[in-house]
Amino acid sequence: MANWSDPRASAAPFAATQAGTRSASYDAGLRSYMLSVYNYMASGVLLTGIVALLFAQSGLAAQVLATPLRWVIMLAPLAFVMVLSFGINRLSTATAQLLFWLFAGVMGLSMASIFLVYSGQSIATTFFATAAAFAGLSLFGYTTKRDLSGMGTFLIMGVVGLLVASLLNIFLQSTAFQMAISAIGVLLFAGLTAYDTQRIKEMYAHVAGTDMMGKTVIMGALSLYLDFVNMFQFLLSFMGSRD
Repeated sequence: MANWSDPRASAAPFAATQAGTRSASYDAGLRSYMLSVYNYMASGVLLTGIVALLFAQSGLAAQVLATPLRWVIMLAPLAFVMVLSFGINRLSTATAQLLFWLFAGVMGLSMASIFLVYSGQSIATTFFATAAAFAGLSLFGYTTKRDLSGMGTFLIMGVVGLLVASLLNIFLQSTAFQMAISAIGVLLFAGLTAYDTQRIKEMYAHVAGTDMMGKTVIMGALSLYLDFVNMFQFLLSFMGSRD
């Protein structure tokens, strides 16, 4: 009996090693996945900024945005978002990537107007302030142990209310109301940045190793892109200096 050995004793270190390997592999995959999301998001923002600046400096923006074509340019990005959001399961990864780049480019055309209204210095200052805030909020969403899913419904309902208020103010033309909308918008999209980051991170467990991986990266980048751009635009209402 003294020479008898419990097989569980030798199996336990092996199981622990397997678990550690799986954990390390999962963490490496998650980092690669999130890095892809951020790379697409940042590249999309960069493309939008370049297109907006070139369109504004060419003189075409002032001419085109003064015609009814401005409505086509303003609404086109929404069409791309709807196609990606509702048709992502039917799209190939390559098609989703192409639509994302086209969306970012068209957004640049629609955002060229900010260069006609605000000074370049205030736009740059607001951009870097937004980037710093976005980085901090996204880091919080990635690292926090708190479940942020409960915020989702509240934040999305808030965005819908914000859209209705913005449409209403087109007719009211109230400066005070617009400032209130901008303040609420900054807070809502700040919350969405943290919420979306956590949601995108948790999606990895469901799509890792599947055909949906590439498309999930694109949709995650689109969500964070929209959070960043909307927070930037609302913040610009406070920090922007008009020419």
